[in-house]
Amino acid sequence: MGFYHVRIAAFPLISSGFILLGFSDRPQLELVLFVVLLVFYLFTLLGNTTIIALSHLDPHLHTPMYFFLSNLSFLDLCYTTSTVPQLLVHLRGADKSISFGGCVAQLFISLGLGSTECILLGVMALDRYAAICRPLQYTVIMHPHLCALMASASWFIGFANSLLDTVLTFLLPLCGRNKIDHFLCEVPPLLKLACVDTTVNESVLFLVGVIILLIPVALIIFSYGWIVRAVLRIKSSAGQRKAFGTCGSHITVVSLFYGTAIYAYLQPSNNYSQDQGKFISLFYTIVTPMVNPVIYTLRNKDVTGAMKKVLWRGHGSRCLGGKTL
Repeated sequence: MGFYHVRIAAFPLISSGFILLGFSDRPQLELVLFVVLLVFYLFTLLGNTTIIALSHLDPHLHTPMYFFLSNLSFLDLCYTTSTVPQLLVHLRGADKSISFGGCVAQLFISLGLGSTECILLGVMALDRYAAICRPLQYTVIMHPHLCALMASASWFIGFANSLLDTVLTFLLPLCGRNKIDHFLCEVPPLLKLACVDTTVNESVLFLVGVIILLIPVALIIFSYGWIVRAVLRIKSSAGQRKAFGTCGSHITVVSLFYGTAIYAYLQPSNNYSQDQGKFISLFYTIVTPMVNPVIYTLRNKDVTGAMKKVLWRGHGSRCLGGKTL
């Protein structure tokens, strides 16, 4: 009977869909956001595509670190593309609607990619631990098969968590409510549409969020605790700077991503501000994926060196082509 009630309550929304209110209460802000987000999105596409291409084109980057970095860049490309193009359309048009199926798909994909990134950043910390604390056994420990297994496990666990959260969210009866006070389909604003008590759902989602967010954080802290201990034993200051330099980019990315994700998903619902939630979501939806390749490129001599070689190779080919002609 309960399941029948849920299906009846949700059925009208399947045909009519939802309305994403987004920033419609600030029309003067919408044009500014459109321009800024379009520029950020283009840089995100360019930066992450460059990282993926360089990791495949340069043999020196065929290492576990850049294998995981390619996964992260591909993930960021998919993550921004699952939300930003629709947001850009809504910012410049009067129609703010999204179909029921589109909302389900957006929540499932974006939440799956976000969960995968949480786990993947933890795996990347383990890679840095092996590289610095076990340098002689690094190639044996981080075998290509193990790297592929850990990356696959990250994607599988991330989307398994997303499936659970998506099912729990959309099984709630909404009783005809279809206006989401957000620019994308996310769990907190969707729970506010429910016309029943959501305490159990919130508790389950909070517990799952703790597991997905805090376990990788604990793994990262553990890994970097050993890394700092190992680096401090290096007598050469140049060696210490080099060791810390290989981890600096990862620490920066971890701080940006986890800081906003924990704020968004692990605070009590009665403290959740919709306006704050929108801007926090903007940050980890578009800003973090855009700055990730910038951070890794600017602070990594291997990536900048690979970029110069690829560009020089292309320039040399054009010059030879011109002489041939």
